This record gives sequence, structure tokens and C-alpha cells, in this order.
Amino acid sequence: LYEKNADQAYYPASITKILTALVVIENCDLDDMVTFSYNAVYNVEAGSSNMGALDGDQLSVRDCLYGMMLVSSNQAANALAEHVAGSISGFVDLMNEKAAELGCEESHFDNPSGLNGDTQYVTAYDMALISRAAYSNETLLEISSTLSRKLGPTANYPGGITVENEHRLLNPNDEFYYSAAKAGKTGYLQAAGNTLVTYAEQDGR
Repeated sequence: LYEKNADQAYYPASITKILTALVVIENCDLDDMVTFSYNAVYNVEAGSSNMGALDGDQLSVRDCLYGMMLVSSNQAANALAEHVAGSISGFVDLMNEKAAELGCEESHFDNPSGLNGDTQYVTAYDMALISRAAYSNETLLEISSTLSRKLGPTANYPGGITVENEHRLLNPNDEFYYSAAKAGKTGYLQAAGNTLVTYAEQDGR
């Protein structure tokens, strides 16, 4: 095993969504319908990742998870948080409780998407603890390893929209394809730089 600066806190960006997905899956039915509120749709930074949702749109929890994990939709992260906990702040409490339960001691989350937060930070070690738990969950592993998924209809996409996994190590047609890689999550913010979690299996490990 290799580590470097494992206990140094950094801005996580969208790898935050791994924890968000785990909390969602553990707290609701994937067939529940999620209604996108005005706050969920528009309480995101300009130009940040979304999937063209409008307030009033409805998608299943499962479809929202695919949108959040494959194309990093911040709108989906917000909508899922409100669906599970009634508010984004209430969901953030669940995130921090789950992180503490997993043994994370040097991390704190402000929102479910990973967008800029005054006190949002994570260490590589704590992210490894979160990811180990996340990818031990078969449902989350299946979602995160999917290359392409067609979601249900929305106002902007009445015929549904197909989302494709942005994690290039997983795509056999990409120059960065790594055959052992099974799942993971990318992230980027100007303050955070590029962030990455990858789960791989090779030779029984």
C-alpha cells in the first residue's frame, strides 16, 4: 500500500458524491420518485455539472443516482438530499454522521455535491475509508461502474437523456482505459484542482 500526504486536508470537489450516494442508498428506496425543487435546480454554481433538470421534474432515486455518479449532476445531489432529509442542511448532518461512523477524523462536509464550501475538506485517508464502504455496497458499485444509462423523461428531455460515465479509466474506448478499474468518481473545482477516487481489482486484491 502507498500513501502520500494521507492526512492532509483538501477540498474534495465531486468525489464528495461517493458519500452522498452511500447515504442516499442506505436511507431510501431506489424506486421512490424525487421531485426537483427550485432550490435543488438553481442552488448550484454557474457552469457547474448538471443534467438540465428544471424545478418540478420528477425522476426515480435510481435515475438521480446515475445522473449524479456518471455525469456529476449537482442538481441531482441537491434533489436527493432534500428527498432523503427534507433539506440540504439536514442531509449534510447525515453525511457527517456517516463519515464519523466510518472512522473519518479529519474531514467535514458542507453540501452533498462537493461544490465550494467554507468548511468542506477531506483527507485522502478518510476518502479511502468512505470509498471502501461505498464500493462494498453492491448497488453503489453497480451504479458507479456503469458506462452508460438512459434516464427517465424530464421537461427538457421528454424522451429521456442518456448519461455516460466521465471516469476515463473505466471506458474501454478511452486512451486512459485501465482494465482493472471497476468504479470511481472524478472531480474538479478551481480551488480543489482535479480530484479522483478509483476502485480496482487485480489478482484477487
